Amino acid sequence: MLRRTKLVSEKKKNRRRLAGIGGAIVMIIVIIIIISNLGKDEQLAVIEPPVEPIEEKVMDEAVEVDTPIEPMKPFVYPLTGIGSDEEVKSRPMMFMVENQKQARPQDGLHLADVVFEILAEGEITRFVAVYQSQEAEVIGPVRSIRPYFVQLGDGLDALVVHAGWSQEAMNMIVAKKVAHFDQVYGDDAYYWRDKSRKAPHNLYSSTELIRKGAEKKKFREEWTGPSLNFYPQNEAPVITGKPASSVTIPYISGYTVGYTYDTAINKYNRIMAGELHKDKTTDTQLTADNIIIAFSKHKVLDSAGRRSVDVIGPGEGYIIQQGQLRDITWESKGGIIRTFIDDKEVELLPGKTWIHVVPLGSKVEYQ
Repeated sequence: MLRRTKLVSEKKKNRRRLAGIGGAIVMIIVIIIIISNLGKDEQLAVIEPPVEPIEEKVMDEAVEVDTPIEPMKPFVYPLTGIGSDEEVKSRPMMFMVENQKQARPQDGLHLADVVFEILAEGEITRFVAVYQSQEAEVIGPVRSIRPYFVQLGDGLDALVVHAGWSQEAMNMIVAKKVAHFDQVYGDDAYYWRDKSRKAPHNLYSSTELIRKGAEKKKFREEWTGPSLNFYPQNEAPVITGKPASSVTIPYISGYTVGYTYDTAINKYNRIMAGELHKDKTTDTQLTADNIIIAFSKHKVLDSAGRRSVDVIGPGEGYIIQQGQLRDITWESKGGIIRTFIDDKEVELLPGKTWIHVVPLGSKVEYQ
């Protein structure tokens, strides 16, 4: 009886022991499951994909690649071919600008739409700087006018700005009723003297002063002049001719002009007497998109070296664009010098144009 009781007691102990072991095992399994789940949560947190949708990435890439093209302007400036938001009806201003050594560097030539360079008297050249698309705060030095310069201003229907004249030039101004400003005779209010230079190489004006003067003098405001012929906006023409990355135009000793083509900006840098030609105030390099060389009849008229110069034509010459030179004929039609190849007018590149009227037989070099 005692032994049976003892056996029963052992069995109860064993069951309690097994129950304890089983409970421990269950607890271990639960802990392992919890730890395992925690590990999975951490792992999921690490590899979780970005919230940004794939479609948005694609759209971003498309914006970077497809850069919008600048829309064409509804109008163009008549003397540069550059786009304008408004139709241009204001009269251009034509300034007589000196080119003697004492006048260099000049002011404001870099802002002109068109610049003519033509011999005056003796061995000097003079600039005819035409402004319409841009204003210029300082232009000069301003000097006197000659008959063929009057012809250019009249053809352009421009406000002509000068300081003095030859008698023949004044006769032409009166006969053609040219709207003009003459500092020497009555219009000094629209000019000033720069004390850092000696007279007569220190006379200056501005587009603002001339506009105010035109209003006071009651000159006609609306322009009736000519437009130049340009390639359309946003067009990239391919021009072929003879290579002309550098050009030399020998007027007379001391007035040799050069141009070098800058492929980085697709423009010609102007050189005057062997040095880069820059603006006095801003140090801006003078450049040209189009260079026209017109061989013309010249004749010396008097002992002072005054000349008659043919600016009407027709004649022969060159047009130089994009590092290329082409033979042309030229003629003043509709009020301005134009160039032709096989009787078809040559289109100009939008930008600035320099027109050089040189004596027949001048040796222009290019390479």
